[in-house]
Amino acid sequence: QRVPRTGWVYRKVAKPESVSDHMYRMAMMALLTEDKSLNKDRCIRLALVHDMAECIVGDIAPADNIPKEEKHRREEVWTQAMQQLTQLLSEDLRKEIYELWEEYENQCTAEAKFVKQLDQCEMILQAFEYEELENTPGRLQDFYDSTAGKFVHPEILQLVSLINTERNKKIASTSPPQS
Repeated sequence: QRVPRTGWVYRKVAKPESVSDHMYRMAMMALLTEDKSLNKDRCIRLALVHDMAECIVGDIAPADNIPKEEKHRREEVWTQAMQQLTQLLSEDLRKEIYELWEEYENQCTAEAKFVKQLDQCEMILQAFEYEELENTPGRLQDFYDSTAGKFVHPEILQLVSLINTERNKKIASTSPPQS
């Protein structure tokens, strides 16, 4: 609950969301999907476990530019963190949570791919909210840039379009007039 998302800390956001805030909102976003081809309950569970290990190993931001060999080393650390987090659970629950986490990491199902897009969408929604709260339209552009071309699910594309439309209005209303 107290591990802040690193990207917001790097950008000096006044009250950065925590990893658990992020996972909870993603779960709520998954709950709201109307896509009948997806297993909604599985999407919610994936959203709730996808960053679970970060409460031990910390959040990693895309801006960290972690080399591949370091990512492989960290995968082992993440696996150990997941084992530590689930050690007091029954074997069945431990297996279920670990398999959900692996499913998300491996992006091997439609649900995992949808939740990955929710992950990115939640990030730009949060960026939009921070720009609004701090009255700094456009300040967090790099978060938007990092998601370019990553959205394919129709519901997420629609939400991203709405966010971008509102954001562009804010940016235009605060920009000095062109001469």
